[in-house]
Amino acid sequence: MASRLALYNFGMFRRPSDDPANRGFHDRNDPNLRAVEASGGFIARSGYPDEPGPPSWGTQVFPRFYVDNGDGWAPSTLSLWQDLASPMAFAYDGIHAETLGRAREWFVQGDWPRYVLWWVTADHVPDWAEGVERFEALHKTGPTAHAFDFKHAFDAAGNPVVVDRAAVLRKRQDNKTAQAGMFAGS
Repeated sequence: MASRLALYNFGMFRRPSDDPANRGFHDRNDPNLRAVEASGGFIARSGYPDEPGPPSWGTQVFPRFYVDNGDGWAPSTLSLWQDLASPMAFAYDGIHAETLGRAREWFVQGDWPRYVLWWVTADHVPDWAEGVERFEALHKTGPTAHAFDFKHAFDAAGNPVVVDRAAVLRKRQDNKTAQAGMFAGS
């Protein structure tokens, strides 16, 4: 059975979400979500309970590192991809890369990872609890076939691999082309 790559990421604001210091992040949130959905290799993402958009993949939960700063949530995403190169091409280019470059302005810099990757079967949709479990496993044991990052990646069979940089570059270019029209009207 074919496999898909799951990705969960987690950040925790330094200040409550509605603090003016977070405006730059919030201004980029919807464009980032539009950009991810237009990215090559993207399959689907979980939405959030009580928000418009795609349905939530279960009850949203947060890792044990989460500290509520008065607003009851932390920025996190859960998504599915066709391969390793696709989310890497999205994450480190365009508006998302620009947002990452400013992450220290908005987010606590903890000793936990920023994201985790793992393979799922084609018929499996991970829920938030699974994403958190994999995230915490990466933090606790380091990269394994169960939970890994781009620097220490594994293929769907559990073998260590290096992300194909040429494929990432091709996908970045394809994403730029797809997103150019999308943001032209913004």
